[in-house]
Amino acid sequence: MSNSIKKLAGQTMWYGLSSIAARFINYLLTPYLTFKFTNAQYGEMSIIYAFIPFMNIVFTYGMETAYFRFINTEKSTKVYSTISISVLISTLLFSLLILVLHQPLASLLTINEHPNYLFYTLIVIAFDALTAIPFAKLRQDNRPIKYAVIRISSILINIASIYFFLSICPAWLKENPNHWCSKLYNPDFAVGYVLVANIIQSVITFLLLTKEFFSFKWEFDFPLWKTIMLYSMPLIIAGFGGMINETFDRIMLSWWAPAANEIAAKAEVGIYAACYKLSILITLSVQAFRMGAEPFFFKKATDSDAQKTYARVMKFFVITLCFMFLLVVLYLDIWKHFIRNPKMWQGLKVVPILLLANMFLGIYYNLSIWYKLGNKTIAGAYITVIGAVVTLTINYFFIPYFSYMACAWATFSCYGIMMLISYFWGQKEYPIPYEWKKLSAYIIIVVALFFVHTFLSHWYNTYWFNLLSATFLILIFAFIIFIQEKKEWKNFPLLRIWIK
Repeated sequence: MSNSIKKLAGQTMWYGLSSIAARFINYLLTPYLTFKFTNAQYGEMSIIYAFIPFMNIVFTYGMETAYFRFINTEKSTKVYSTISISVLISTLLFSLLILVLHQPLASLLTINEHPNYLFYTLIVIAFDALTAIPFAKLRQDNRPIKYAVIRISSILINIASIYFFLSICPAWLKENPNHWCSKLYNPDFAVGYVLVANIIQSVITFLLLTKEFFSFKWEFDFPLWKTIMLYSMPLIIAGFGGMINETFDRIMLSWWAPAANEIAAKAEVGIYAACYKLSILITLSVQAFRMGAEPFFFKKATDSDAQKTYARVMKFFVITLCFMFLLVVLYLDIWKHFIRNPKMWQGLKVVPILLLANMFLGIYYNLSIWYKLGNKTIAGAYITVIGAVVTLTINYFFIPYFSYMACAWATFSCYGIMMLISYFWGQKEYPIPYEWKKLSAYIIIVVALFFVHTFLSHWYNTYWFNLLSATFLILIFAFIIFIQEKKEWKNFPLLRIWIK
């Protein structure tokens, strides 16, 4: 069992950390873009980038997870070819549909002033869909170096492109109005340059994955495809509901925010989206876990000690998330400078709520293994739809009164309910001996430590005192974990010599 945990840690390190590095580098754009854009422009960009993952679910329709599910039970070439052909054809069809419906979609996204943004967005979505299965193939084939290089280099290309359009071109034109880049640069295009940079990134990513993409054969197994679709269809519903829970609140906020006009509403979206970025550590930890855990869980399923392994994985995962929570909320005076526009700091009060919400989401992803292993993906669809209903209901009734605070509490409520439903349902279908009392206690402790720090900050609010108290409180939690998990640490060779 210890070897299995080490194997998962290794997969998480290679695939997860490369994704973390890519996303973290991408997150570094936040200080730059919050400095370059107004609140409204940043809000408009956030609305568009809430739409992209929504469409990624539609364009890939659960095929990535289905690939991991069937590649171990069917002839691998047949599975890869059937799935690749399916995604290629559907990408063309969905793209044509969006082109036909571009005007109502632009109105829905409140980007009527820039409907051309939708065309750029479509290119990004299409290339993301075409590279999803080749990336999954790299993970399945255990090729972490190529995976990591493509992920990270594509993000660096994206950042370089954005910097070129938003900083270098304006500087050149300031020195020489007749410079050749005047044909490329339009100061009113603003958010459009972020999309253009993303297109450059997506196209280059596709080119780097051409070997994997074109490794399929033009052999379409229709009976196999029907079996795959029966498995993946509920995942579409789950994924669609998941995107409602994860990103749709930005779009709803643009519709219903208690603002004087559309620009003011987009400014509210910008504040919320920027502060949401401060949940980065937990978000990235969850992302790393998902990248390593999904193929690991499927491969581990046939082992006799699978349930015990899953329980241990959950424990280490929750402990990690608890530390991530403390690192953000206790050092928020430092993290807030990640947002370069001080006008956006008024939204920092949503950060602790969103961190807990994303912690619940991470736990839910861990719990969801019961329905994926048991081919009961419809259960995941039911749970996610319930979460989506919670999100939509709370946002609909409370955004007009509480703006983005309603979005934060809706996210918290949604993921908390999904986590609880998945736990109780899963224990009936596929019992796993989770140490739920201990893990609940850890979460309660870190929340209590946050409130202690908040009280101390109000009592004696100086920069250095806040940092010292934050560090002291984290050390207290570390000591609690050390004492409670002493037996576990003895299983690690590097720690064994220090523990008696």
